[in-house]
Amino acid sequence: MISYSDLALILSFIFMLYLTSKNNLIKLEQLLKAYDLWSETPPPETAMVSTAPFCCDVMAFEQWLQFIFIPKMTELVVLRQPLPTNMALAPMAEHVWQSMPYGTIMVAQLQQFDAELSQR
Repeated sequence: MISYSDLALILSFIFMLYLTSKNNLIKLEQLLKAYDLWSETPPPETAMVSTAPFCCDVMAFEQWLQFIFIPKMTELVVLRQPLPTNMALAPMAEHVWQSMPYGTIMVAQLQQFDAELSQR
């Protein structure tokens, strides 16, 4: 049987995971906007159903982050749904943005997000 103190600790950890994830999503959006990687125009609906990793066949990585990843993760956080436990966005970011001046900062943000979700 689980004690109340153990339950409180578990609930506290889960709450912190959702809060941290929300903060990471906000920071990611802020960085995309700061580096002019945020688009006012969404990709066509046909692009949204791509089965390629990160929809790399029909959109840029930053578009995938903005129009697929951020909304889906936000929905999971708001609805307190299970979050991914093995996320690896940083390697793709390294590949895409390695020669860009903002690459190091964007990769670091995604590495942090990857790590926080993988530590459970």
